[in-house]
Amino acid sequence: MLTSKQRAFLRAMANNLAPAAQIGRQGVTPEAVRSLDEALEAREIVKVTVLNNCEEEPKAVAETLAGRTRAEVVQVIGNKVVVYRKSRTKQGIELP
Repeated sequence: MLTSKQRAFLRAMANNLAPAAQIGRQGVTPEAVRSLDEALEAREIVKVTVLNNCEEEPKAVAETLAGRTRAEVVQVIGNKVVVYRKSRTKQGIELP
C-alpha cells in the first residue's frame, strides 16, 4: 500500500513518461496484461492510455489492470492511468 507521500512522488515521476500501452475497444485483454506486466518489471512505473472507443471507464480499467498485474494504481487523470509495482529482479525506484 502506497502512502500519500509515495503516491505524490510517483505522480511527479509519471509527468514525463510517455504512455507504454493503450487499452482500446476490446478492453483489458490477456495480451495487454502480459505486455503491462513486462513493462512493470522493466520500469516499475507505467503510464497507460485508455482510448475513447473503450467501453469501460478509465478508473475501472485501472483497477482491473492493477488487480491482474499485482500493481498499485498511482493515479487516473482523464484517459491516462499510471500504475506502479516494485521490480522483483532489479533495484529500481527508491520511494520516500
